[in-house]
Amino acid sequence: MIALLVVACEVAFWVLLAAGLALRYVARKPKLGAAVLLCEPLLEVVLLVVTAIDLKSGAEPDWKHGLAAVYIGFTVGLGHHTIKKVDAWVAHRWFGGPPPVKPPKYGTARAIHEWRTAARWILAAVVALALLQAAVWYVGPDGAINSLQSWQQKMLLVIGINVIIAGGYTLFPKQAPKDADAVDREPADRL
Repeated sequence: MIALLVVACEVAFWVLLAAGLALRYVARKPKLGAAVLLCEPLLEVVLLVVTAIDLKSGAEPDWKHGLAAVYIGFTVGLGHHTIKKVDAWVAHRWFGGPPPVKPPKYGTARAIHEWRTAARWILAAVVALALLQAAVWYVGPDGAINSLQSWQQKMLLVIGINVIIAGGYTLFPKQAPKDADAVDREPADRL
Protein backbone atom coordinates (compact mmCIF):
# COMPACT_ATOMS: atom_id res chain seq x y z
CA MET A 1 0.00 0.00 0.00
CA ILE A 2 2.84 2.41 0.82
CA ALA A 3 4.47 1.95 -2.60
CA LEU A 4 1.16 2.73 -4.31
CA LEU A 5 0.76 5.81 -2.14
CA VAL A 6 4.24 7.03 -3.15
CA VAL A 7 3.26 6.61 -6.81
CA ALA A 8 -0.08 8.35 -6.16
CA CYS A 9 1.74 11.25 -4.46
CA GLU A 10 4.08 11.62 -7.43
CA VAL A 11 1.19 11.61 -9.88
CA ALA A 12 -0.73 14.06 -7.69
CA PHE A 13 2.35 16.33 -7.56
CA TRP A 14 2.34 16.67 -11.35
CA VAL A 15 -1.46 16.98 -11.52
CA LEU A 16 -1.43 19.79 -8.93
CA LEU A 17 1.46 21.44 -10.75
CA ALA A 18 -0.41 21.30 -14.08
CA ALA A 19 -3.62 22.54 -12.45
CA GLY A 20 -1.82 25.39 -10.69
CA LEU A 21 -0.08 26.49 -13.89
CA ALA A 22 -3.31 26.19 -15.89
CA LEU A 23 -5.09 28.40 -13.38
CA ARG A 24 -2.21 30.86 -13.42
CA TYR A 25 -1.79 31.18 -17.18
CA VAL A 26 -4.91 29.87 -18.94
CA ALA A 27 -7.59 31.02 -16.49
CA ARG A 28 -5.52 34.12 -15.56
CA LYS A 29 -6.06 33.48 -11.85
CA PRO A 30 -2.53 33.62 -10.43
CA LYS A 31 -3.62 33.71 -6.79
CA LEU A 32 -5.81 30.64 -7.18
CA GLY A 33 -2.99 28.91 -9.09
CA ALA A 34 -0.59 29.71 -6.25
CA ALA A 35 -3.11 28.35 -3.74
CA VAL A 36 -3.29 25.08 -5.66
CA LEU A 37 0.50 24.88 -5.74
CA LEU A 38 0.60 25.45 -1.99
CA CYS A 39 -1.42 22.24 -1.58
CA GLU A 40 1.62 20.25 -2.73
CA PRO A 41 3.07 19.83 0.81
CA LEU A 42 -0.19 18.21 1.93
CA LEU A 43 0.74 15.21 -0.21
CA GLU A 44 3.88 14.66 1.85
CA VAL A 45 1.99 15.09 5.11
CA VAL A 46 -0.51 12.42 4.03
CA LEU A 47 2.32 10.08 3.01
CA LEU A 48 4.14 10.65 6.29
CA VAL A 49 1.03 10.03 8.40
CA VAL A 50 0.03 6.88 6.49
CA THR A 51 3.58 5.51 6.73
CA ALA A 52 3.70 6.16 10.48
CA ILE A 53 0.29 4.52 10.96
CA ASP A 54 1.42 1.52 8.91
CA LEU A 55 4.53 1.11 11.06
CA LYS A 56 2.57 1.66 14.28
CA SER A 57 0.05 -1.02 13.32
CA GLY A 58 2.83 -3.57 13.29
CA ALA A 59 3.97 -3.63 9.67
CA GLU A 60 7.55 -4.75 9.32
CA PRO A 61 9.68 -1.92 7.91
CA ASP A 62 10.80 -2.67 4.38
CA TRP A 63 11.99 -0.87 1.25
CA LYS A 64 8.57 0.78 0.77
CA HIS A 65 8.77 2.63 4.08
CA GLY A 66 12.27 3.79 3.18
CA LEU A 67 11.06 4.87 -0.24
CA ALA A 68 8.34 6.99 1.39
CA ALA A 69 10.94 8.79 3.54
CA VAL A 70 13.20 9.33 0.53
CA TYR A 71 10.30 10.64 -1.57
CA ILE A 72 9.36 13.14 1.13
CA GLY A 73 12.98 14.26 1.45
CA PHE A 74 13.41 14.74 -2.26
CA THR A 75 10.16 16.67 -2.52
CA VAL A 76 11.31 18.97 0.29
CA GLY A 77 14.75 19.48 -1.27
CA LEU A 78 13.86 19.62 -4.95
CA GLY A 79 10.12 20.32 -5.18
CA HIS A 80 10.22 24.12 -5.04
CA HIS A 81 13.02 24.32 -7.61
CA THR A 82 11.18 21.90 -9.91
CA ILE A 83 8.01 24.00 -9.71
CA LYS A 84 9.96 27.18 -10.51
CA LYS A 85 11.70 25.55 -13.49
CA VAL A 86 8.48 24.12 -14.92
CA ASP A 87 6.70 27.44 -14.37
CA ALA A 88 9.44 29.34 -16.27
CA TRP A 89 9.39 26.78 -19.08
CA VAL A 90 5.57 26.88 -19.43
CA ALA A 91 5.53 30.68 -19.34
CA HIS A 92 8.14 30.82 -22.10
CA ARG A 93 6.90 27.95 -24.25
CA TRP A 94 3.22 28.83 -24.43
CA PHE A 95 2.61 32.26 -22.94
CA GLY A 96 5.31 34.55 -24.31
CA GLY A 97 7.43 34.73 -21.19
CA PRO A 98 11.17 35.21 -21.25
CA PRO A 99 13.31 32.16 -21.88
CA PRO A 100 14.38 30.31 -18.75
CA VAL A 101 17.84 31.22 -17.49
CA LYS A 102 20.37 28.65 -18.61
CA PRO A 103 22.98 27.50 -16.15
CA PRO A 104 26.39 29.09 -16.61
CA LYS A 105 28.91 27.03 -18.54
CA TYR A 106 32.25 28.23 -17.23
CA GLY A 107 34.36 29.29 -14.30
CA THR A 108 33.24 30.44 -10.88
CA ALA A 109 29.65 31.00 -11.98
CA ARG A 110 29.41 27.32 -12.97
CA ALA A 111 30.94 26.22 -9.67
CA ILE A 112 28.41 28.34 -7.75
CA HIS A 113 25.59 26.84 -9.80
CA GLU A 114 26.85 23.32 -9.05
CA TRP A 115 27.09 24.04 -5.31
CA ARG A 116 23.52 25.38 -5.31
CA THR A 117 22.36 22.26 -7.12
CA ALA A 118 24.31 20.11 -4.66
CA ALA A 119 22.74 22.02 -1.75
CA ARG A 120 19.25 21.10 -2.97
CA TRP A 121 20.20 17.42 -3.31
CA ILE A 122 21.98 17.42 0.04
CA LEU A 123 18.94 18.98 1.71
CA ALA A 124 16.78 16.26 0.15
CA ALA A 125 19.12 13.54 1.40
CA VAL A 126 19.40 15.04 4.91
CA VAL A 127 15.61 15.26 5.25
CA ALA A 128 15.34 11.65 4.07
CA LEU A 129 18.09 10.61 6.52
CA ALA A 130 16.26 12.32 9.38
CA LEU A 131 12.95 10.66 8.50
CA LEU A 132 14.64 7.28 8.12
CA GLN A 133 16.34 7.70 11.51
CA ALA A 134 13.02 8.68 13.07
CA ALA A 135 11.52 5.50 11.61
CA VAL A 136 14.40 3.44 13.04
CA TRP A 137 13.78 4.93 16.50
CA TYR A 138 10.01 4.52 16.04
CA VAL A 139 10.32 0.84 15.21
CA GLY A 140 12.90 0.28 17.94
CA PRO A 141 16.00 -1.86 18.10
CA ASP A 142 14.02 -5.11 18.13
CA GLY A 143 12.43 -4.41 14.73
CA ALA A 144 13.78 -5.28 11.31
CA ILE A 145 15.46 -1.99 10.48
CA ASN A 146 17.98 -3.24 7.91
CA SER A 147 16.03 -1.91 4.93
CA LEU A 148 15.75 1.54 6.54
CA GLN A 149 19.48 1.57 7.25
CA SER A 150 20.13 0.54 3.65
CA TRP A 151 18.23 3.63 2.48
CA GLN A 152 20.31 5.73 4.86
CA GLN A 153 23.49 4.44 3.21
CA LYS A 154 22.10 5.38 -0.19
CA MET A 155 21.35 8.91 1.02
CA LEU A 156 24.92 9.26 2.28
CA LEU A 157 26.05 8.19 -1.19
CA VAL A 158 23.84 10.89 -2.75
CA ILE A 159 25.48 13.49 -0.50
CA GLY A 160 28.96 12.23 -1.36
CA ILE A 161 28.33 12.24 -5.11
CA ASN A 162 26.98 15.79 -5.03
CA VAL A 163 29.93 17.05 -2.99
CA ILE A 164 32.34 15.39 -5.43
CA ILE A 165 30.61 16.90 -8.48
CA ALA A 166 30.42 20.41 -7.03
CA GLY A 167 33.96 20.12 -5.68
CA GLY A 168 35.17 19.06 -9.11
CA TYR A 169 33.74 22.20 -10.68
CA THR A 170 35.39 24.24 -7.94
CA LEU A 171 38.83 22.65 -8.14
CA PHE A 172 38.86 22.16 -11.91
CA PRO A 173 36.70 24.94 -13.38
CA LYS A 174 35.93 24.69 -17.05
CA GLN A 175 37.43 27.66 -18.85
CA ALA A 176 35.59 29.58 -21.55
CA PRO A 177 37.02 29.29 -25.04
CA LYS A 178 39.16 32.26 -26.05
CA ASP A 179 36.63 33.32 -28.70
CA ALA A 180 33.57 33.08 -26.39
CA ASP A 181 31.76 36.34 -25.85
CA ALA A 182 30.02 37.61 -22.75
CA VAL A 183 26.60 36.50 -24.06
CA ASP A 184 27.48 32.87 -23.31
CA ARG A 185 27.98 33.64 -19.64
CA GLU A 186 24.76 33.61 -17.69
CA PRO A 187 24.41 34.29 -13.96
CA ALA A 188 24.05 31.31 -11.66
CA ASP A 189 20.43 30.62 -10.75
CA ARG A 190 19.14 31.07 -7.22
CA LEU A 191 18.20 28.35 -4.75
